[in-house]
Amino acid sequence: MIREPSQALCKLCLLVFSLVFLFSVPVRAQGTPVDLELVLAVDSSSSVTAEEFDLQMQGIANAFRHSAVVAAIEAAGDLGIAVALVQWSDNRRQFLAIDWMHLTDAESAEAFAEEIDATPRFVIGGGTAIGGAMSFSTRLIDRNDYAGRRKVIDISGDGRANQGNQPEDERDKAVAAGFTINGLAILNEDFLVDRYYLYNVIGGTGAFLVTAEDFQDFQEAILRKLIQEISGVPLAALHPLLEEHLAQGPARPAAAGSPWGP
Repeated sequence: MIREPSQALCKLCLLVFSLVFLFSVPVRAQGTPVDLELVLAVDSSSSVTAEEFDLQMQGIANAFRHSAVVAAIEAAGDLGIAVALVQWSDNRRQFLAIDWMHLTDAESAEAFAEEIDATPRFVIGGGTAIGGAMSFSTRLIDRNDYAGRRKVIDISGDGRANQGNQPEDERDKAVAAGFTINGLAILNEDFLVDRYYLYNVIGGTGAFLVTAEDFQDFQEAILRKLIQEISGVPLAALHPLLEEHLAQGPARPAAAGSPWGP
């Protein structure tokens, strides 16, 4: 004789099934939805002089004032992008220089550029721990108040890692967690550092590398890099309107002495 399962047993089975389902479904990220979460990780190690550091920061600020970058941000619609800026050197020195800001239009992009203009150098000197910069940046994204469709870390620097965890190990962990790491290699100290970045630093969906011959060239390189990162497509495939914006120059007058100004 086959007995019908008791009501208590049915409830227990339902509870077990619910718990299995609950713990088998990934936890959804909480926070304000954005198209992109982007960390700009700026090299501040001993190889970077005060002038070279200023050129990096000025280049990033000018890029966010550029009409092509503004167009890329606005193309994300109401979602916009979330951006933070980190200064880094050795394995003990990473500093959140500009906390997360939500950019949706020219006005918010200008506000971010003004924050960059007003930000001093918090990290001065030290070795080059690219792996440390990566792990610090992934934690910033994991713990912020945004939920991005894409999560990108932008590492710029002029040298190879000489301390801390190996960059390729940190990169592989980040890529496995859904991050993309792009690189901007500055060739003034080591003309082969771009190959090092190619094989040991960049990784993830759509990852790419941009090179600059020196820190003066950085300003043009970071502009093109940001357009590609924010738009999410290669420069060669950009919408003609975006290419037109790029040809027109900055959205508003740049500071005197900048590569976009007189």
